[in-house]
Amino acid sequence: MEWPCAPTATLGSLLLLVVTLTLAQKPNDWTNKEGREEMILIHDGRSEEAIERYRERLVDDPARLEALFGLAVAYAAQGKADIAMRFVRSAMDAGLPLERFIAGPRTMLKPLHDLADFQVLKRSDEALWIHGPLLGGVTDRSARFWVRTGRPSSFAVELFPVQPGTHTGSRVSGSVMTSSQDDYTGVVEVRGLKPDQVYRYRVLLDGRSRGDFANFRTFPAVHRAAAFKVAFGGGAAYTPGYERMFTTILNHRPLAFLQLGDNIYVDQPEKRAIQRYGYYRRQSSPPYRALTSAVNIASIWDDHDFGDNDCWYGDDPDAPAWKRTVLKTFQENWNNHAYGGGQEAPGCYHDFYMGDVHFIMLDCRYYRTDPRKASGRTMLGLVQKQWLFDQLRRSKGTFKIIASSVPFAPGVKPGSRDPWDGYPMERGEIFRFIQQERVEGVVLLAADRHRSDIWKITRPDAYPLYEFMSSRLTNIHTHKVMEQSMFGYNSKCSFGLLSFDTTLKDPSLTYHIHSIDDEPVHQHTLRLSQLVF
Repeated sequence: MEWPCAPTATLGSLLLLVVTLTLAQKPNDWTNKEGREEMILIHDGRSEEAIERYRERLVDDPARLEALFGLAVAYAAQGKADIAMRFVRSAMDAGLPLERFIAGPRTMLKPLHDLADFQVLKRSDEALWIHGPLLGGVTDRSARFWVRTGRPSSFAVELFPVQPGTHTGSRVSGSVMTSSQDDYTGVVEVRGLKPDQVYRYRVLLDGRSRGDFANFRTFPAVHRAAAFKVAFGGGAAYTPGYERMFTTILNHRPLAFLQLGDNIYVDQPEKRAIQRYGYYRRQSSPPYRALTSAVNIASIWDDHDFGDNDCWYGDDPDAPAWKRTVLKTFQENWNNHAYGGGQEAPGCYHDFYMGDVHFIMLDCRYYRTDPRKASGRTMLGLVQKQWLFDQLRRSKGTFKIIASSVPFAPGVKPGSRDPWDGYPMERGEIFRFIQQERVEGVVLLAADRHRSDIWKITRPDAYPLYEFMSSRLTNIHTHKVMEQSMFGYNSKCSFGLLSFDTTLKDPSLTYHIHSIDDEPVHQHTLRLSQLVF
């Protein structure tokens, strides 16, 4: 078969095949690694190799969207913008949104963006709103909204409270200008909201409303008893056939979704364009966009988002030199309550309250040192560890949820130093602090292992620490269930759902495991009375 670099008649034949074949893709047809590996070849100047791989994909399925996108990028990298433009049209006819080409990576698509025909597309109204909205930084009285635009634009939101059968007058947030400095992203915050209230909002770009209204709910009043749900998980490789996971999560209407690492798979800390490519694919996923527009998203990273597999790079915040750049890219693509301790103590660690439940999100990569060292090993670094202790000491949470990208429980990954087993002294220090300071109501969350687990960590003279794990949101690859766990599940993709009810005389937390098809797999309830001294 010939391709769009051949005569126009052949291109027409290809387009006919594209539009007549189904767009459905089986999960195994396109894995995260395949799409990423071809893009790395293009980035490294080996676009001809990438083209050959993409051609093989299209022989089996001419409507393969990522292959059509990749061919456009590859030919653009070769300076063959006209051929690249033909693949743009093929991909768009097959259903790929224009936003994928507008977002880029722009450094790899520059020859295409400079083409007159593409300039026409870039000036279209469709090319203005690229990604989002992504809801984040929600409190009981405020919320933050994130978008990415295709060109510099003024961004604001219009919102109003929803009451049964009526709504009051709308209000418009302050505006920000998106720019290339932040990869055309912007965040606006709206304050003066009411606790536990549903609000309806829509995006305003350059003063005009865009898209449909979406609903979200503010958090319950801080430090007050409440009942609510929070979803969590990790291991979210981009697998088109599994993107429906985010619809399954949304159907449970959690107040928040905690993404605990391996949220995208990059493994290229020195190649910013590849990092951005990973984010752009996910942010253009309709199920994911529907979820992020309605549910507060809070994220930390793990090895495949930050560096590479099982990585550690030392506790110097400025070495390697790419650390701050990777963090900047992370910040451009999320909307967290905070990001570490600012310039002096960077990272993705942060905390927030939902009612009287305190969520403490750890950064387990930025400061991690060599786990083979005889002494002085650290996963958190001195500043973040002290921050964790301060949060626990001052916490007013009925439950204190410590979220780690890697598991605390011993034996989760036998023989590996990558989980907390590689840092037993620091783990012991954290557990002793909880005991000595008599911090009650602590529950651990973790990801990394491609399954959903429950673990119980027994301790002398202290209540047991329960660890709820889930890290196979959309991954194809699984890890075996461990006999030492209280429960484990890996048959299908799955996520964790936490149901809190602190209004009870004995406040409760229930961990539900659901499959991608929303099958209830297992649940386990903890009472506060089980987590006291």
